[in-house]
Amino acid sequence: MGVNLIAVVGPTASGKTGRAVAIAKAYGGEILSGDSRQVYRGMDIGTGKDLCEYDGVPYHLIDICRAGEKYNLHRYISDFHTALRDVAERGRMPVLCGGTGMYVETALSGVRLPDVPENPQLRERLKGMPLSELVSLLKTYKVLHNVTDVDTEKRAVRAIEIEEYYRQHPEEAILSDRGKATPIPALIIGIDIPRDIRRARITDRLHRRLEEGMVDEVRHLIESGVVPDDLIYYGLEYKFLTLYVIGRIGYDEMVAGLETAIHQFAKRQMTWFRGMEKRGFHIDWLPYDMPQDEFLHAVGNLLG
Repeated sequence: MGVNLIAVVGPTASGKTGRAVAIAKAYGGEILSGDSRQVYRGMDIGTGKDLCEYDGVPYHLIDICRAGEKYNLHRYISDFHTALRDVAERGRMPVLCGGTGMYVETALSGVRLPDVPENPQLRERLKGMPLSELVSLLKTYKVLHNVTDVDTEKRAVRAIEIEEYYRQHPEEAILSDRGKATPIPALIIGIDIPRDIRRARITDRLHRRLEEGMVDEVRHLIESGVVPDDLIYYGLEYKFLTLYVIGRIGYDEMVAGLETAIHQFAKRQMTWFRGMEKRGFHIDWLPYDMPQDEFLHAVGNLLG
């Protein structure tokens, strides 16, 4: 089986990082993170970077921008291909590890997303238009499978701006078309963990990270100048911890709300990965508790 990349996917708390590191060590690889929040410096405990697990294995796409920035899929895909090319040109095996399904799937699909500039004239024409009209206008450019990415006027305007750019630059639109892109030859390993065990591990990990200083991490970020609303924007840990630190919710409410949100997030992750399978990606699921030597042996068999 000729592959250009090995990917390790699965829900939060499934043990992806340790498995990816083991694969990288066995096959002379380097880790490419597929996590939308580990890109931010100073957001370590809350994003579960667990850099101590890397044990000397080189990694990429972690700590590449400052906390408070609005990193996005377009930037990730550009950075991913730069890192992928760098690792491959040095004769190393890229090992993509992450739980942000949209980032992982888009990367594996081979899609290239151009850096679309702002269009001041278009933005001026759309200024003040209600969200319903913006969505209707966007539908004249493409079929909308869902509206989760256009749930605000600002996002809808940006989506229209991108589609207008593609209309004016058809050669770049082809690169961004999933149907015309060439997927990266990859072995995708899924970490299969039962729901009840996943939930228990999420709860245990949450309390451990609170003991490790996750609240102080958020306090430090705010004290260093990161605006609370920017941290809330990142969701999950940073949303609930920030609301607690600025006094809008109590500690027990923060812990309970955060725990529920992480469980819901893990469920959405699995829904995404199952959806990837329906969209044509083959994922080989291996048990989360498989002994490491058996796990690596199974990976070797899959690689052929």
